[in-house]
Amino acid sequence: MVLAIEWRDVDQPVIRLIDQTALPHQTRYLDVATVDDLVLAIGDLAVRGAPALGAAGALGVAMAMNQARREGWDDTRLQSEIQRIRDARPTAINLAWGVDRVRGAMPQGVHEVLRQAQALVAEDTAANRTLSRLGADWILARTGLDQVRVVTHCNTGALATTAWGTAYGIIHELHDRGRLGLVYADETRPLLQGARLTSWELQQDGIAHVVQADGAASSTILRGLVDVAIIGADRITANGDAANKIGSVALALACARAGIPFIVAAPTSTVDLSTKRGDDIVIEERASDEVVSFYGHRTAPEGVMGFNPAFDVTPHDLITAIVTERGVVEPATHPDPELLASIAR
Repeated sequence: MVLAIEWRDVDQPVIRLIDQTALPHQTRYLDVATVDDLVLAIGDLAVRGAPALGAAGALGVAMAMNQARREGWDDTRLQSEIQRIRDARPTAINLAWGVDRVRGAMPQGVHEVLRQAQALVAEDTAANRTLSRLGADWILARTGLDQVRVVTHCNTGALATTAWGTAYGIIHELHDRGRLGLVYADETRPLLQGARLTSWELQQDGIAHVVQADGAASSTILRGLVDVAIIGADRITANGDAANKIGSVALALACARAGIPFIVAAPTSTVDLSTKRGDDIVIEERASDEVVSFYGHRTAPEGVMGFNPAFDVTPHDLITAIVTERGVVEPATHPDPELLASIAR
C-alpha cells in the first residue's frame, strides 16, 4: 500500500511525501526538510486529505525543531514557523490538531515530539481500519443488498490518510467482503482528485469503477444507479455539519431526494467540538487560475476571474450516518449533539 507521508531518517531527517500533483502519470516523492517546503507542499496539494494533513502537522513540528537547531533559530522564531504549518490550510481541522497534539512535548526534545507524532500516525491507521469495518457493517445492514453500488467524491484513500483510507476504506472493505458493485468516482473539480487519485487507487486495488463528471453525480443518484454515497470530511462540527471537497453537498441533496443513505466517514480527530455549526467554518478559497485554466492552458476568456471555494458544508440533517472508529451516529434521524460529542471525546 502506498504511503502518502512518512518520516525518513537516513542522511538527514525528512518528511517523505508522495507528490500527489504528479499522479497518476508519475510516482514521485518529495523529501521535505524545511518549513518553507512543507508549507508549499501543503498549499500545492502535494500532500492533502484531512488525516494525512494531521500527520504532516505533527511530523512538521519535529522537522521544524531540527531546522531550528541547524539554523540557530530562537524559540520565538521556532514557534512562529510552527504556526505557519498549523495555518497552512484553514478549513481542515486535522492539520492544526496534529500540530497541537505534539506541541506540548517540545520541552522534552525532538525525540519525544517525533515519538508522539509517530504514535498519531499509527493511531490514524488503526482508526481507518476500524471505521471501515463499522461503515461496511452499517451499510450492509441498512441496505440489505448483496452487492452495493457506491458513489464517492474527491479522494479518501491511502493517499489522503496515513494508510488504508476513510470513505475509500469502507469501499475497500466492501470489496474485500465480495459485497461491492460498481463504484462511481466523481472527477472532483478543479484539480481532479477523483479522476487522478481515487481512480488510480481503485485501479491499483482491482476495484471496478467509472469516473464521472461532478455535474453527473446528482443524476446518477436520481436515476437509481447507486445505492449509497460515501464521502470523507475535513471538519465535522459539534452539531454534525460536515465540510468536505466542493461538490459534496450536491450529492447529499440528491440522496435525500432519492431516499438513499449519504454517509460521511472520518476519524474522531476530524470532529471539532469547538466549532458549533457549519456556518462557523472558514471556507478556504484557492487561486482563480485553478478554475479558469487547466494544466497551464487557459480555458476561460482572458480577464475573467474564477470563484474557487475548496470546500462546501453539508448540513447535518442531510447526513444519514457519520462513521468514526468509535461508532456510527445518525444525525438526520437522531439529531443529538451529545451523541456525537460522546464518541469524539
